[in-house]
Amino acid sequence: MASSRLKRVEESATIKAASIANKLREEGVDVIGFTLGEPDFDTPRHICDAAADAMYRGKTHYTPSAGIPELRSAIAQKLCTENKLEAKASDILVTTGAKQAIFEIMMSVLDDGDEAILFDPAWVSYDPGIKFAGANTVWVPTDPEDGFKPYDLEGHITEKTKLIVVNSPGNPTGAVYDRKTLQNIADVAIDHDILVLSDEIYEKIIYDKEHLSIGSFEGMQDRTITVNGFSKAYAMTGWRLGYVCARPDIFKGMLKIQSHSVSNATSFVQYGGVAALEGSQKPVAEMVDEFRTRRDVLLEGLNSIDIKCQKPGGAFYAFADVSEYGNGDEVAEKLLKDAHVAVTPGSAFGKSGRNFIRMSYATSLERIKEGLERIEKVLV
Repeated sequence: MASSRLKRVEESATIKAASIANKLREEGVDVIGFTLGEPDFDTPRHICDAAADAMYRGKTHYTPSAGIPELRSAIAQKLCTENKLEAKASDILVTTGAKQAIFEIMMSVLDDGDEAILFDPAWVSYDPGIKFAGANTVWVPTDPEDGFKPYDLEGHITEKTKLIVVNSPGNPTGAVYDRKTLQNIADVAIDHDILVLSDEIYEKIIYDKEHLSIGSFEGMQDRTITVNGFSKAYAMTGWRLGYVCARPDIFKGMLKIQSHSVSNATSFVQYGGVAALEGSQKPVAEMVDEFRTRRDVLLEGLNSIDIKCQKPGGAFYAFADVSEYGNGDEVAEKLLKDAHVAVTPGSAFGKSGRNFIRMSYATSLERIKEGLERIEKVLV
């Protein structure tokens, strides 16, 4: 009895891989997981205290669907100061996670038969969101030897192109787009009157590079929909708190969807979001330093056994070329079966990922080193 809409969409490959690993753990198998994109750090104490205090002060009821004024103002201030966007509190929609924000955008701006651009490889939930909206995904190739930057974007634009999705720092590659790359995307969007969805959820998890918001580029303010959230930077994945900055007509469409679906983000969680933005950023810096150390250890280990991997500029993923040992699906299956190491096959992120696996280094150094030893024993 499933709807035709559901039949267009595959289940999340990352969650599926994590579920298989969890099932093995329940059976007593010691599985090292490199699958889910979730920081393995606790939410900073001052954020938890702010949420708990709000809860005990009775902030446990419905909020305005767009979010509490304090949080919308704090987000707007953050976007103006850090991202150089001309954001006002009235432009901000607080959502139940950045994923919900992206779904609402797809449903708000895409019609049946429209086309949306993804850079191959891309995060697993963009394509389903496009399909849920009745639109079609157009995959633009990227160059693994050049930081997974897209090329021939212009050649993939048609009269049906409505949206370009930009994710920098990106999942699954960890790619960080420089100003030239973003300017090229902006030029195409302006020339063809196309909207840009800029997913900046990993902006604070960045190494030796500069994060740039495409919405701050000349001519891009009104055509960019900026998405962000608290899950990655503040280790708040379970809190489900994200946000969108969008021009009024798009904002109103998303608000309509939100008010008829989830209503609003959890009340006391929003007060934790205020504390995250206005409180100490030291825990973020410490977490990023640890991720950098883990990244370097993982890459050194992979390269030592002829698994090629470009150094990620951000996020906490290594997108590794395993073609010396088979395609990504084969290697992922072998690692889980023979080494009890769970990774995500690159094919989950697009056709170009066929010979890759994605490894999340959001796990301890000890487990990373043990995982590398197991991989070497099985593959070499």
